[in-house]
Amino acid sequence: MSEAIANRYADALFQLANEQGKTEQLMKEFSVLEEVFQENQELDSFLKHPRVSNDKKKQFLDEVFKDFSTDVRNTLKILVERHRIEVIPSMIDHYTKLVNDAKGIVEATVYSVRKLSDAEREQIEKSFAKRLNKQTVKLENIVDPSVLGGVKVRVGNSIYDGTISNKLQRLERNIVFAN
Repeated sequence: MSEAIANRYADALFQLANEQGKTEQLMKEFSVLEEVFQENQELDSFLKHPRVSNDKKKQFLDEVFKDFSTDVRNTLKILVERHRIEVIPSMIDHYTKLVNDAKGIVEATVYSVRKLSDAEREQIEKSFAKRLNKQTVKLENIVDPSVLGGVKVRVGNSIYDGTISNKLQRLERNIVFAN
């Protein structure tokens, strides 16, 4: 349920930013906001603390994020007021996805036995951009020794598995079911 709530806030902010031509500005602000929340666990505790009044929390947000747009600050204040601070990371993720979709960008994760070279990474990005009919694919490379060889690419809920370990598992299943 909290993801649905986060998505609604992100959708509203995206629509507002898109109308005002501020989608990139909000992306930068969200990037900073995400970093601040990840590095400062005390901030999360403070904003959720029942003994601190909402007015003090809002005043704090105004002071700390004074350089942020009014839309982002007001959204944070609403989240504090409604005791929904925990949706911030999901809201940021969904907003990022909306901006990327609008630009024709998709994020993917590639699993390989070793770190990919720039040329290999670029080749995979181009191949998947064409396959997914997107302008750009942003890859995050994760080294996974269980892959044995080849690569596995995850795009959203889809997995493209070209790993040796997967081929061996399929071969094993075929041999077992052949008997």
